[in-house]
Amino acid sequence: MFNHILVPVDGSSTAGQAIDKALALAEAFKSAVTIIYVIDPYAFTGVGTDFSYGQAEYLSAANAEANEAIKTAKQAFEARGIAATGSVVEGHAIYRGILETAVSLNVDLIVMGSHGRHGLERLVLGSVTAQVLSHAHLPVLVVRE
Repeated sequence: MFNHILVPVDGSSTAGQAIDKALALAEAFKSAVTIIYVIDPYAFTGVGTDFSYGQAEYLSAANAEANEAIKTAKQAFEARGIAATGSVVEGHAIYRGILETAVSLNVDLIVMGSHGRHGLERLVLGSVTAQVLSHAHLPVLVVRE
């Protein structure tokens, strides 16, 4: 039923619970799994220099965090004998990065947590999960904490 599952992660506990659900689905359906972490390469555009500690430093920290979250997720899948690929995706809007990746990879299902760690962004832009749900043209499984 689900040949390819996309699992967006952000290192949060809710993303960890989404990984657990995606593991069960991937085992049941023998699905391919892709794990992504979306970063906004221009997160401080328009905020001003007082809030920014430098674009290069931000990107370095964001990529390090993303790679760690992907590595942790991949290890969970590999421990259960499921091959998973992972990548860092850049997108000005995180939900768009998720949906564009889903379309480009022709996934059948997105499995994601109900909320992540992005406090200020969530207040300003609304929940990434809510935006994915409102714009997706494929099934989305939302895992609540």
